[in-house]
Parts: sequence; C-alpha cells; structure tokens
Amino acid sequence: MTSVERPQETTTVPLPFFVYGTLRPGEVNHDLFLRGRTVSEEPAILPDAALYDGPGYPYAVHRPGTTVVGELITAAPGGYGALLAALDQLEEYEGPGRPGNVYDRIAREALRPDGTAVRAWVYLASPLIARDLRERGAEIPGGDWFNRSGDPSRHSVEPRHVLPIMPGRRPA
Repeated sequence: MTSVERPQETTTVPLPFFVYGTLRPGEVNHDLFLRGRTVSEEPAILPDAALYDGPGYPYAVHRPGTTVVGELITAAPGGYGALLAALDQLEEYEGPGRPGNVYDRIAREALRPDGTAVRAWVYLASPLIARDLRERGAEIPGGDWFNRSGDPSRHSVEPRHVLPIMPGRRPA
C-alpha cells in the first residue's frame, strides 16, 4: 500500500469532494445527496487513478499515469458536516483502515481544467476491492463514468441505496 492509498484523515479543514460516478451532476445520487447542498460544482480530473465499472456504480483505484474524470463539489456553508456524514454512509466508509470499508475516503490532489491543484476528499476502492478490480475488473477507458458504454449521453438510472452497515458484511 502506498502513502497515497493509505486511509488518512489528517485535515480538520473542510475539503471539497471529488466525485466521479453516481454523485456527478445529472446522476441519481447527485439529486439525492447533493442537490441544494453545494455552492460550487466544477469539472476536474483525478491524476494517478483508474476507474472500474462495478455493479451499478464505479470504483476509482490508485494507478500512476492514468486519470479519472469528475467534478469538484464544495459543500454549502454550514452543511459540510452533515454532507460528509451522508457521503461516508453512502460510500460505506466507517473510518480510516476499517476492514468493513467498501471505499476509503482519502485526501488527494484533483486538477481543475486550468491545471490548478485542489486538495479534495475522494472515495477510492478499499484495498481488497482494489486488488480484485486490478486482477479481474472491467476498467472504463478514459476514466469517465459518463462514457462507460462508449455513448457519452448514457447516465445511470438506478440509485445506489444506503444500506445499514452490518458487522462482517462484505460486498458481493
């Protein structure tokens, strides 16, 4: 595990979120979790990451030399804590290094179109899931969830539902 992959929560300053799948504008989870709770949403890329097609939603995995396409989302004033908690629950993130995590929330540098680096939270596949995806997963060419079928107009239609986190639960 590299330092980039290691789950870390070393900042107390609110960070924007880099979103790359069903939380992107136009997607179902954007409407459910982000609509009316943000002050800005801007295009960005996540360097050194690859995107894999999961069962209905994507996983980003650390990989040098590749990029993932997404947006930087900044929470509305006064709403950061509630939004952070809601996204942690959606992404089944229980805390740094927890074995039940489906995704790990990690502070990484995302890049705006003008090349400006912005430190942001991103949810990457947890280490065991990332290993399986690298070995057997379907990588999305170009790292853009919107282009996963080769049709840039395709958007997901099923929301990812928040399920209670149960001890010993593992993704299928």
